[in-house]
Amino acid sequence: MTAARNQALATQARRVYLEALVRGMTPLVAAIGQGAANLLTHGAPHAVMMARRDAVQAWQKLGPNWQMAVVGALRHAAVHGVSDTGREHEPTTPGPSSLKMSLVDDSTIEREITSSRLALVMMDRATWEFTDLRTRMQALESHDDLAPLDLLRAHVVARMALDAWSRVGLDANIWQLLHHELHEEFAQLIGEAYHETNRWLIAQQVLPEVDLRPFIRRTAQAAATASAAGPDPTPTAPAAASVPSGAPARSKASAQAEEVMAQLQRVLARHVPGFPVTTRQVPARPGAGKPSLAGAPPAGADMGAPRPALADAPLPGAGAASSPRLMGAIRHAQESLQRRPGGDAGDIASHSAPRALEEIGARNQAFKQVLKQAAGTPAERATIEIVAMMFQSILTEERIPATVRVWFARLQMPVLRVAVGEPDFFAAADHPARRLIDRMGACVMGFNTAQSSGPGADRASGDALEREIKRVVQVVEAYPDTGRRVFATVLTEFEKFLDHYFENENQASRRGVSLAQQVEQRETLAIQYTIELRKMLSEVPVQEGVRDFLFHVWADVLAVTAVRAGAQSDTTRVMKRAAADLIWSASAKSSREERADVIRRLPPLLKTLRDGMSHAGLPTDKQDEHVRQLNNALAAAFTAKTAAIPRERLDELMDQLETLEAMLPEDVEGGDSHVDEMLVRDLSGHESEGMEVVAEGGSAPTPAMVAWARELQVGGWFMLDYRGRNEQVQLAWRGLRKQLALFVTPKGRGVLFSLNRMAAFLQAGLLLPAQDEALTVLATRKALAKLDADPEQLLK
Repeated sequence: MTAARNQALATQARRVYLEALVRGMTPLVAAIGQGAANLLTHGAPHAVMMARRDAVQAWQKLGPNWQMAVVGALRHAAVHGVSDTGREHEPTTPGPSSLKMSLVDDSTIEREITSSRLALVMMDRATWEFTDLRTRMQALESHDDLAPLDLLRAHVVARMALDAWSRVGLDANIWQLLHHELHEEFAQLIGEAYHETNRWLIAQQVLPEVDLRPFIRRTAQAAATASAAGPDPTPTAPAAASVPSGAPARSKASAQAEEVMAQLQRVLARHVPGFPVTTRQVPARPGAGKPSLAGAPPAGADMGAPRPALADAPLPGAGAASSPRLMGAIRHAQESLQRRPGGDAGDIASHSAPRALEEIGARNQAFKQVLKQAAGTPAERATIEIVAMMFQSILTEERIPATVRVWFARLQMPVLRVAVGEPDFFAAADHPARRLIDRMGACVMGFNTAQSSGPGADRASGDALEREIKRVVQVVEAYPDTGRRVFATVLTEFEKFLDHYFENENQASRRGVSLAQQVEQRETLAIQYTIELRKMLSEVPVQEGVRDFLFHVWADVLAVTAVRAGAQSDTTRVMKRAAADLIWSASAKSSREERADVIRRLPPLLKTLRDGMSHAGLPTDKQDEHVRQLNNALAAAFTAKTAAIPRERLDELMDQLETLEAMLPEDVEGGDSHVDEMLVRDLSGHESEGMEVVAEGGSAPTPAMVAWARELQVGGWFMLDYRGRNEQVQLAWRGLRKQLALFVTPKGRGVLFSLNRMAAFLQAGLLLPAQDEALTVLATRKALAKLDADPEQLLK
């Protein structure tokens, strides 16, 4: 076709589209009138009925005028084009007047929200028809894309309808009463108009089979940048990061995250002139691992109270200073969101959360348009678009409860503020803002499933987690000018909260964590008692049978007694005295008096030994066996020719036993290496009601798998295949040296792993993370897929 022929077809297609809209207005107005009349048939309080009656009367009087106003606006726009009438009061160039907050006053925002809601509903129904029509029009008109204010765009029609509404004297309250009918009818109207126009173009042989890929156009400048940046792999395919075969899943996930970040950097370099691309992760500042917020508000604190400032410090990765106009717009947008659903007035109920999410989604969409108008550079507009795409993905993630997504939505403006000022937000998967969202998201993924199957008390546990997420969001909002520091601070606080939460507030995990801590304490003490007993008896002549009993049995008895009764309790002292008596009784006895003394003291000593073994959970047959071996050792002591233990040495041993705890290693993290090796021993003897101990299964883990197992974080959800069950579990506790890990089911059953056994299950695929990718990495990947289809969104 010639260029003239193409232009003629495009002009005629626009006429077909316009006439379809104009024809459809008559049935649209009739349907809205019917909906208005139906309002009066539904029972309601007197005040509501009066408001409905007034609205219906106003519609009956002014509805025809509105129809004529919409039709007139459509015909005028078809001839003269569309002017951005809703923003004529805005300054076009940065200057002192740009800082006025009238840029995003409440009436402007409400207007944008109402038209955005209508446009979203229209496009939800007509996405595919619009995409096909846009592609055909691009081919005919030889343009990269439709103009932002092209009449073919749904948001332009929506704005015209809203402008006409207010122009004829209909107010916003009437729109709200009739919004269901308005949304439904306009969605049907524009869908039919797109369909009719596409049908006509197909009849004219204009792209009967639409292939979108050839019409994704790039500017010459972007193409030049692209040639320098290298090829752009398809973002919708899994990231093909170079990972050695057999590497742990964590390494693969990490490599994929880095590849997603690198992919985003290439897209930004290619399509956004002047974007400050970051090619490497910025190292953390010294001391940044433990940030602090002096005077950070506690949960429930008044966010309007005076806020202490954080010490000024250079931010890593900070880019050029953002325009004051954009920063002012972001601040106003955030304040508006805080006054809306999810505000400080109280928590969002589960039944109202979906509606609140819809409200926030529409509001954020409206803010995106306003903020782009306030942006001063292509880089700022691109940043606004990508952050909006990421949060759109997060807010539609159904694995996160709706009540929590409402609070996540409130982070969009603080994250945008950071992203505008710190380009490495788009380069580093471990940016504090990303890590915070990922960490909170990981803890609530699967939260709905857990609550639906767990006991009734789980609701209170869930409330505690939601309250902490709310507090985190409010603290971030309270420090808008501190960049990444506030995100790093609340991330540290959230980690501390999780330890307290699973130990004290989560009903499903509280008992299991307590049992696991007792197991760890008992195991650690038993090992350390053994080490110290070995040191004490290294130069003392004692029968080997007695030595073995002290090291392998009695050390555990001392540990159990110390855990349950306290290290300085009378019961523990009795057990220590028994150890001293046993050492003395098993030493060489050369005189008749000493032997008689041993025989006299033996029955109460054996009773104490049996009591201690019973207290430690040893079965009777094991106790009998140990007592029999001790009797043999004591009998051998009667005929021993070795030197007896001097009284002074015996008194010294007793003193050492009395103060044994003081001799134990104080540095638990850096204790004797033997402790770590022995802590992975068989723990099956600790299995009890409510807690299973994984003693077998899996495959011999590689060092890389052990390293991955060591790095798993509390709060994450997993699928566990064990003892014929494949069920959802949450990692609720890690031991001090991360040698033990406790998972809990939604019903509260604990499953305890040693580090090596957990690595074995990971390697065998019997323990699988519920999330293949972190929440923000997944959101970034989805944004890249959208940009691959339409990269020009970055600059619109």
